[in-house]
Amino acid sequence: MKNTNQLGLWMDDSVAYLIQFTTKPFTIQTIVREFQTEEKKSNPLKRILLLSRYKDTGLNKHYNKIGKELLKYEKIILFGPSTSKLDFFDFLSEDERFLKLKIQIKDADKMNVNQQHEFIKEYFEQH
Repeated sequence: MKNTNQLGLWMDDSVAYLIQFTTKPFTIQTIVREFQTEEKKSNPLKRILLLSRYKDTGLNKHYNKIGKELLKYEKIILFGPSTSKLDFFDFLSEDERFLKLKIQIKDADKMNVNQQHEFIKEYFEQH
């Protein structure tokens, strides 16, 4: 069952948890997004406009950090409560390096660490 080429990636707008699938205790790496000061304080509509303006800076840096880690794996389950996982998948789709990876996307609610582990375990046992 142990396969270090499998990774669960739970993400929302501000954080990504990279959880390596193994039968032993899971290894978790956390990547927190650094928001621009103006972006943190804005209302939701203004935040959307700011996100598009910062796409090539803050968000792009965040996605690049995560993407760099994904290249170490072959099979990835991308899950979480927001649309960030879809935006991130679109980001990955524009880069040839990620075309060889098998990435599956699933919707999921906010989860604690144990729920994330169980979700990943069930997913990779079925696939």
